Amino acid sequence: MPSAYIHIPFCENICYYCDFNKVFLEGQPVDSYVELLLREIELTMKSLKTSNIKTIYIGGGTPTSLNVQQLECLLKGLRKFLPFVEGNEFTIETNPLDLTKEKLSVIREYGVNRLSLGAQVFDDNLLRKIGRRHTIKDIVQTLEMLQGENFKNISLDLIYALPNQTMKSFKETLDMALSFTLPHYSLYPLILENHTIFVNRIKGSKLTLPNEDLAADMFELAVDYMYHYGLKQYEISNFAKPKFESQHNLRYWNNEHYFGFGAGAAGYIGNIRYKNHGPIQPFLASLKKFKLPIVKQEKLSLQNQMEEEMFLGLRKISGVSKQHFLEKFGISFSEIYGEISKKLIECGLLCDNGRYIALSKKGMLIGNIVFEKFLLM
Repeated sequence: MPSAYIHIPFCENICYYCDFNKVFLEGQPVDSYVELLLREIELTMKSLKTSNIKTIYIGGGTPTSLNVQQLECLLKGLRKFLPFVEGNEFTIETNPLDLTKEKLSVIREYGVNRLSLGAQVFDDNLLRKIGRRHTIKDIVQTLEMLQGENFKNISLDLIYALPNQTMKSFKETLDMALSFTLPHYSLYPLILENHTIFVNRIKGSKLTLPNEDLAADMFELAVDYMYHYGLKQYEISNFAKPKFESQHNLRYWNNEHYFGFGAGAAGYIGNIRYKNHGPIQPFLASLKKFKLPIVKQEKLSLQNQMEEEMFLGLRKISGVSKQHFLEKFGISFSEIYGEISKKLIECGLLCDNGRYIALSKKGMLIGNIVFEKFLLM
């Protein structure tokens, strides 16, 4: 059973660090986009005929930047065309200024049972520096509204290692974020991506970022905080109370199959990875002709699949199951990666309990370097 990711590329505001496929909402053909996105889903379901969709995740952009009518049209269409079991995880991303009680009512009516809220940081000065429109007050009001409406499954997104961020400021963010005792938190370091405002400012020496040691200290502090509040780290950047782990994101880290719908969305079905047109007009033009908007496909070799199993699976704190590796690929883990993993264990970057291979605490701080070791040349 595959999952489904749906991309809504519209935003009221473009954050300085964001390199996702997105455009300003104003002046965009939003109604046409929703209509033709649903056509893409209908065409795909007719051609592949899957029995069920395991999880649904609506991301962006900002999905809740759609107005109430557009949001209802989208959700109604998803429930019509995607074979989905009521009660399975159904997530939508939102921002503090975009979510209203009316939108929340529509969201719940069509079975959305999980919200991912982009707070980023509880520091008004830093929020301005990273190009966010909302304030601490807006975050608090949104969370209080959700809790007042008895919406329980909420994930809060935070970013650290921000320009001029101090340890004191970061502690204040953790204190405020965790005071809401939410069941799930995601915590990501700021990554400088090409074609973002931040990259241009760094080149112009207008930004000062925390050094690697301070960023690592922030991460270790966050892990301690989360543990104190009863949140288990189940993936490098994700923490949850029992039974509140993101089932959709676990599909990615378990290297399982999913559809990608929408402009710039990517999917993985069978041994094919594919990507849609990113610009909105080519995406719409294909679907107006009743053609799927796929612009790129890649057939993964067995080696490619094993590599992805490792660098995705090692993001999980539990790591990669050797038995599952054998069952999935028909070859033992040690035969393919025995020598590599032995060297990484000796360097203190991996742990091996006999059944699972996983990153050590040290390895988590330089995960990308470890992952590269599993790319077979």
